[in-house]
Amino acid sequence: MNRLFKFLGPALLAGVMTSVHAKLPAPAPVDPAKAAEAKAKKAEAAKKGAEALAKARDRAVENYRRAHGGGMMPAKAEMAAKPKAK
Repeated sequence: MNRLFKFLGPALLAGVMTSVHAKLPAPAPVDPAKAAEAKAKKAEAAKKGAEALAKARDRAVENYRRAHGGGMMPAKAEMAAKPKAK
């Protein structure tokens, strides 16, 4: 049994190393029109996701304010209203 493990370990290591060094096939050529269409779809999905996230954040803030009785403290509200000097 011990001899089996002495042989099996290096054999598995050699098999893993050969599979790691195997070359992948070249990627298929991409049609520029399809790539542009896919990019536009991805951008549209990202835009919709950002809008949904903003709405969810607004709902969370509104729920928090409703549960905790109000908005910002007066001092913080004044600081938020003042523009920062550069």
